[in-house]
Amino acid sequence: MTTQQRPPLEGLRIIDLTTFLSGPSATQLLGDLGADIIKVESLDGDSSRAIVGPTVRGDSAYFLANNRNKRSIAIDLKAPRGLAVLKRLIAGADVVVENFRPGVTTRLGIEPEAVVSCQPTLVWASISGFGQNGPLRDRPAYDMVVQALGGVMSLNGHPGAPAARLGIPAGDVVAGLYAAIGILAAVQARHETGQGRVIDVSMLRGQLAMLSYQALYTYLKGVAPGPQGAAHDSIATYRSFKGGDGRELVVTANTPRMWEGLCRTLGVEELVRDERFVDAASRLRNKEELWAILEARFAERPASEWVDLLSEASVPVAPVKNVLEALADARTADDGSLVVVSDGEVSFENVATPIRFVDTADVEPAYPPALGGDTVDILLGEAGLSQSEVEELIADHVVAAAPLGEPVA
Repeated sequence: MTTQQRPPLEGLRIIDLTTFLSGPSATQLLGDLGADIIKVESLDGDSSRAIVGPTVRGDSAYFLANNRNKRSIAIDLKAPRGLAVLKRLIAGADVVVENFRPGVTTRLGIEPEAVVSCQPTLVWASISGFGQNGPLRDRPAYDMVVQALGGVMSLNGHPGAPAARLGIPAGDVVAGLYAAIGILAAVQARHETGQGRVIDVSMLRGQLAMLSYQALYTYLKGVAPGPQGAAHDSIATYRSFKGGDGRELVVTANTPRMWEGLCRTLGVEELVRDERFVDAASRLRNKEELWAILEARFAERPASEWVDLLSEASVPVAPVKNVLEALADARTADDGSLVVVSDGEVSFENVATPIRFVDTADVEPAYPPALGGDTVDILLGEAGLSQSEVEELIADHVVAAAPLGEPVA
């Protein structure tokens, strides 16, 4: 019987000074991989706790989706004694992650380079909208702002329609992923050198990185691409179609074999020999004519039938599903794509981190913490304070413990 290994980041302590989405998504990922995440919140809490929408026990779904596997301590960082507590926590940490606006850490007295200079093994990751030194560094940034500035919105939506934001928070999530990658790279380097380092992650740079081949297309052509709709700039048979029942499906017939399989399945084998569509370049040049022919054929059967037939012909195809349908499929697959998070009294289902390690113990998903829910334990443990010191900090409203206002037991 194979002995399961520990979660890969077990033993790594991370101080999480982030709010809203980009930072919390990064630290949740690291927590899912076994890191100990201490979420430092203001006395009012992470602002995402109060976002309008579905809630569970007063916390928004927005907050709950990005803060499992963390402990929470509520500190007034504007109070000198509160800042002193934070510095004690940082002194015992491996990593600090923050997404303050540039300059805030300096005003607080925890400027990253200075802290790492005094604590050389520390890894410090700063996530911001536009970077620590860019011309826009002082501007506030949210997901749609960086989608707009990074060119992403101009590519989304259909030709002739207004630009549309992606329906997912790509600006936040991508920045969170790059932050996690940078942190893991720095931790690995520290094993070799004994030195930590400071990481600067920009949401805008993350959106530019997402442009991928579109950035090089633009450079080589000197022309900005327009909205992509459900088609592709280079592959005529990479797009969505509508079945006879009104449901949409996508086809990605990229290779000659797939193109031939598409034509054979649709009963239009003559297109394979048609000079207008004889190769990929010809099909792209005559895409409007080709699409008209294919659309007419797809309209003859329900989308689900075409999906089955094309799958049998090894042509990549899928129905366009809404989020409810996609989650139902994941639930049926029971492959770990979803996770149930519970505190013993209430529970909710959420999307799991998609990374799997063979022969490795899973991290049991811990319910997102109540504001200040771990304040006392963290102060007594990680901060090394005495019972009387903790009681004094709570009484003076330098820190808060959940349930807020109750005395320390």
